[in-house]
Amino acid sequence: MPPRGLDPSGLVLVDKPTGPSSFAVVRDLRERTGARAGHAGTLDPFATGLLLVLLGRSTKLAQRFVGLDKRYVTEIDLSARTTTGDPEGEVFEERELPSAKELERRLAALRGEVDLRVPAASAVKVGGERAYRLHRRGEEVEMPIRRSTIHSLDLVSYDGRSAVLDLLVGTGTYVRSIADELGGHCRTLRRTEVGPFHVDDADMGRVIPPDEALAVL
Repeated sequence: MPPRGLDPSGLVLVDKPTGPSSFAVVRDLRERTGARAGHAGTLDPFATGLLLVLLGRSTKLAQRFVGLDKRYVTEIDLSARTTTGDPEGEVFEERELPSAKELERRLAALRGEVDLRVPAASAVKVGGERAYRLHRRGEEVEMPIRRSTIHSLDLVSYDGRSAVLDLLVGTGTYVRSIADELGGHCRTLRRTEVGPFHVDDADMGRVIPPDEALAVL
């Protein structure tokens, strides 16, 4: 009999709803299957969309999946910046709304290789502690700047206040940082693709065998 927690083994594509954390989704799958579980790239609680969860023996393959490019659709409120870059933070700066031409100029400056400041409410460690824990305690810290790759950044619509963007980014890129650079904050955020995997194929009841999942890569 194999050691407990190693089976079932494989990849589960989850369409995470708004509200639960990525860890809560992983915990739910662990309880459902009895297998050890881990995700390959977190989603903020307010965000929705594709979460890759590895089960059983396949958890050791996590590094094969965490470095994949990711596609998002986000609605950005350009009237204000918040402390977290999303609706859960407090407004600390109200902004003059940009014209469509000015918005296009800002978007153009963010395509390609760019330096973005990591959000304060993130899992990045600062001085050995998670930044979001420091943020919750009200401690102000100087967040690091990270080089990010933005393969594409397309304006879907703009009503004069909120812009809907479709973007494909490299691993480690925070969409909330992009929203902040544009002068606003994310109202909604949905991850539609991770590498070759698409949210339309999400099914919590299906465990994709590891060989099949790796073949897609």
